[in-house]
Amino acid sequence: MKQVLFFIFIISFSYSNAQKIDSIYVNLYTDSLKKGTYNYINIDGRLTNGSYLPLDNNDLTFTASAGEFKGNSLWIDKDFKQDKISIKVVLKSNPLQHKEFDIYIKQKPDNEKLKTSEEIIDEIKKSKKNKNNRF
Repeated sequence: MKQVLFFIFIISFSYSNAQKIDSIYVNLYTDSLKKGTYNYINIDGRLTNGSYLPLDNNDLTFTASAGEFKGNSLWIDKDFKQDKISIKVVLKSNPLQHKEFDIYIKQKPDNEKLKTSEEIIDEIKKSKKNKNNRF
């Protein structure tokens, strides 16, 4: 019996000393969401000791005015017509801790043509030639 009580005491003491999430922060990698793809929504939790921890759907409940969440990633249909999506994240361990925010949808198409390996190598060779010709 003493061993059981001691074990319960140790468990409760360990739990009470564990770091708890003090607040949550939205830390986006981009200023807009892209249609037709998954968009990662990065949420950090500040612990009571002042350090930060990335949070995921194990810690948070994600909801959005449109699209579908898979983990921290929000899928936006390519035919989505609105300008923005409202997102809400709620800390599961403390529903009073939550964030609500809007993220706008990227309007311009992704038509930037990236250079091929050969084009990059040619540019490097040309810049070296031009440097050598200056002297």
